[in-house]
Amino acid sequence: MNFKLIFSISMTLIRARMKQSVVAAAGVTFGIGMFITLMSFMTGLNRMLDSLILNRTPHIRLFNAVSATPMQPVERHPDYMHTLNVVHSIKPSDSRLEIYNSIPILKALHSDPRVMAVAPKVSAQVFYNVGVLDITGIVNGIDVGTELEYFFLNDYIISGDARDLDKVANSIVLGKGVADKMMTNVGEIIQITSSRGDQISLKVVGIFQQGLAQIDEVNSYASLSTTQKLLGKTESYYTDIQVKLHDLNLAPAMARELSALYNVDAEDVQTANAQFESGTNVRNTITFAVSIALLIVAGFGIYNILNMMIYEKMDSIAILKATGFSGKDVSSIFIYLSLIIGVIGGIIGLIVGLALSYLIDNIPFETAALPAIHTFPVNYNILYYLIGIIFALITTFIAGMFPAQKAGKIDPVIIIRGK
Repeated sequence: MNFKLIFSISMTLIRARMKQSVVAAAGVTFGIGMFITLMSFMTGLNRMLDSLILNRTPHIRLFNAVSATPMQPVERHPDYMHTLNVVHSIKPSDSRLEIYNSIPILKALHSDPRVMAVAPKVSAQVFYNVGVLDITGIVNGIDVGTELEYFFLNDYIISGDARDLDKVANSIVLGKGVADKMMTNVGEIIQITSSRGDQISLKVVGIFQQGLAQIDEVNSYASLSTTQKLLGKTESYYTDIQVKLHDLNLAPAMARELSALYNVDAEDVQTANAQFESGTNVRNTITFAVSIALLIVAGFGIYNILNMMIYEKMDSIAILKATGFSGKDVSSIFIYLSLIIGVIGGIIGLIVGLALSYLIDNIPFETAALPAIHTFPVNYNILYYLIGIIFALITTFIAGMFPAQKAGKIDPVIIIRGK
């Protein structure tokens, strides 16, 4: 089989039926272009929604849950150790909120090669004082430097600067919902009362908006020292230790390991956001299904066009076989023809998909609920472009194979005799 000759005949057939060839290539172009555009936009949207949660969520959170001691003193007594004991109205101890031996734990985590960053945290239940009214809320004492670098707090600051928490003594960053209720702005002084009844004056150095009302209307941020002072605790008092890992998938197993090792409660990000992650997986599955359907539809279009081309080219096929071309040669001509259409349509489809993705990426998307987002999210993952061109070649090959086999089986004697 002379490849150069077979390829030349395929190109001649394409030029002879240019309109049909263009329509077939346009089908591939549309399928690939829409596949890339849809995948880039939908996965970009999913990544944006995930980031709203994951950016501010540790991969592993170490804490002491508020719960009763599983073994009561009566169960430790030798006389009652193996008997049924019923204890009513068990109250949890407030001291359990503190993570014991927090400093050695922090040192050990910092030296763990799996760990990217460790950020201690102090969570304090407070009342925001507004005249004669008190608004319940939470002040999160944070390690400002780590929080800004690994938890992207500054991305959600809509006024002021979170770095001022380290520079200005007794300062606070309020959630937008809290700031609106208190009718306060950056630079003003507010009053906060702790759950112990201690009151402190704090200067507002920033306002953040995460886009989730249940967070923006309750939470605020202060430095670790300010929050510890508010609670009347020492510098080693931490209620949470937040851990970010190099590999997010290690979180569930490592959470169980740390919980057993340090005798604390540990919650991994997958468990904490299982419902949200399930929604992301469903959206990704639907996106892939719709996108693949577009490519399959384009393949059927090529099949129909090639099938019609074979019927219209019966005379040419008969002449080719009469002059010495084998059935395999004739099949190869139509397979090459199909692949040429697939390659041309696929390359143009990649360009169209990239252009549409770039267009979407530059459409303004301004919303007060998402201050960190300024344009529609697009994911320029090269994997989608590779999947698109590979699928285009596979689809067009399969679409051309059946008509090509039919062309290879045509008996030239019957065709010529019929003429």
